[in-house]
Amino acid sequence: MASEGADWTKIWDMIKDIKYAMFTARHSNGHLHSRPMTTINGRDERGGVLWFFMARNAEPALDIAREPAVNVAYADPVGDNYVSISGNARIVDDVAKKKALWSPAVQAWFPEGAGDPNVALVAVTIEHAEYWDVDTNKAVKIYEMAKATVTGTRPHLGEHGAVRAR
Repeated sequence: MASEGADWTKIWDMIKDIKYAMFTARHSNGHLHSRPMTTINGRDERGGVLWFFMARNAEPALDIAREPAVNVAYADPVGDNYVSISGNARIVDDVAKKKALWSPAVQAWFPEGAGDPNVALVAVTIEHAEYWDVDTNKAVKIYEMAKATVTGTRPHLGEHGAVRAR
């Protein structure tokens, strides 16, 4: 595994073009529920916080009000890149911040605008992020898998690392 530290550059480079993440929270029945969500961070918002909009009265917002520990998973199967982020979510009541992060795509989900009291701005403070950046082509992957099978070693298919907030 790569070295750990608070440099989020690698993480943001990997997730910046992934349109949907799977946002996982613990439901009131105790089960983990995952839902597709769009990360709304702007270019100047690429630190240790992920931002999302959700309906305040819907299950995801109610789930994080009960249990703030969440996971957000990103997958880019074409680029063979994967990121798993764990952290704590909270609803941020800041209309100016909502307006700063607002976009036409968000407007489609919330036609009443950023001032709608049912619009919840959710901040996920990242505690830990783990990534897999498979940088080899298909032929190399096949070779590495075959070599690992024959030698009993693990295949090297790319970079695997972690970033911790603390």
